[in-house]
Amino acid sequence: MTRSDSSSETTSDLWGGRFSEPTDAFVQRFTASHQFDRRLAAQDIQGSRAHADMLTQAGVLNAEECALIHQGLDQVAAEINEQRFDWRVEREDVHMNIEARLTEIIGDAGKKLHTGRSRNDQVATDIRLFMREAISSAMQELTRLQEGIIGLAAANTDTIMPGFTHLQVAQPVTFGHHLLAWNEMLERDWSRLRDCQTRLNQCPLGAAALAGTTFPINRAMTAHALGFDGPTLNSLDSVSDRDFAIEFCAAAALVLTHLSRMSEELILWTSAQFDFVDIPDRFCTGSSIMPQKKNPDVPELVRGKTGRVNGHLISLLTLMKGQPLAYNKDNQEDKEPLFDCVDTLHDCLRAFADMVPALKPKKESMRRAALTGFATATDLADYLVRKGVPFRDAHEVVGKAVAHCVSNNCNLEALELATLQTFSATIDADVFDILTLEGSVAARNHIGGTAPKQVEAAAQQAARQLHTR
Repeated sequence: MTRSDSSSETTSDLWGGRFSEPTDAFVQRFTASHQFDRRLAAQDIQGSRAHADMLTQAGVLNAEECALIHQGLDQVAAEINEQRFDWRVEREDVHMNIEARLTEIIGDAGKKLHTGRSRNDQVATDIRLFMREAISSAMQELTRLQEGIIGLAAANTDTIMPGFTHLQVAQPVTFGHHLLAWNEMLERDWSRLRDCQTRLNQCPLGAAALAGTTFPINRAMTAHALGFDGPTLNSLDSVSDRDFAIEFCAAAALVLTHLSRMSEELILWTSAQFDFVDIPDRFCTGSSIMPQKKNPDVPELVRGKTGRVNGHLISLLTLMKGQPLAYNKDNQEDKEPLFDCVDTLHDCLRAFADMVPALKPKKESMRRAALTGFATATDLADYLVRKGVPFRDAHEVVGKAVAHCVSNNCNLEALELATLQTFSATIDADVFDILTLEGSVAARNHIGGTAPKQVEAAAQQAARQLHTR
């Protein structure tokens, strides 16, 4: 068939002799997927090259036919890359569009390429190839974000800020310590993406429609050529399940959940009520009516996109839950949420990786905030315990001291020794060494603690961990 007679092409031409009438024009449009699965074109061509080489080794194709297929696929790839490719709805999907165009270019040799495979194992292979690349890209952006966080933490090992529970001032921490908490979340996210990539790196090609093929194929050859760890081990499972896509979306949802938590903090911290950090203007927008406004749009949008990715996860879980083995047309609905999840994750990571290293901590504002809310109260309780007071008694003493401060509108460190001794005679002049913010953070000098020395060591360790990936 030449391109000039394409108007006469019907779906029944593609299916062979089974159908007695062409598919309804609306049904063609309704069932077509090339509008979105054309994104898999590069992977489809990659898989076709490996399949052609394997068929040649198996004696199904001769060397001349294999060479023609490779040349034709080169032309198809060029047409797609140059946006000259004529995508046709009647050819339904990316696979049929590429195969039909290949046949137009090279003739009957193009028709032989589909021997020993089905669109079912084709698309399962293509998605895995696509996801492998997408995960690698996401992991690179995630690493870049971690580098930015660790670098900012290393520069703020002794920058004191309030630590919160219930969004109430709890204990002093360092800004560096807080940032490294972010890094710990992202480190687990990176490992989940790595694990997901490892599990999906099995090749379905050769599973055919559901039962394998009668042709003497070499699945290990195609798996190796495509960079997979090996072929999948059951043809039914190979073409039907999308658990690897669901697993990716679950991992992506966790990444976005963590980015959303960070976004929430950044949004609070940039408000006048906190005033802890400044986000550079290039990551913000203003108001159309209020000239003083500087809105933290990037973190707000990331927070919003988290719901989008969560929705894609639920969509894929729902898509899969009712499907019997093996392939069902339902699985066509996996690509749009998956592609959007990939794009959203990548864009959010990129935005954060660009923004975080540029954050400017407002150290004095952080320190002033840490001086409110009786952040050193726990230190006073620990002081009493070290003097031999049972913890529950110490807890009561400090509670009474705090109540006194509330009534008198002052902080613990502002109380005179004589006043403190009215609550416990155990308190001595050395108490003021531990009631300072610096004394409080320095005292937490153990692995995982907020002492500047520990934060510095943790930042160094985190940086080393990145470099060993």
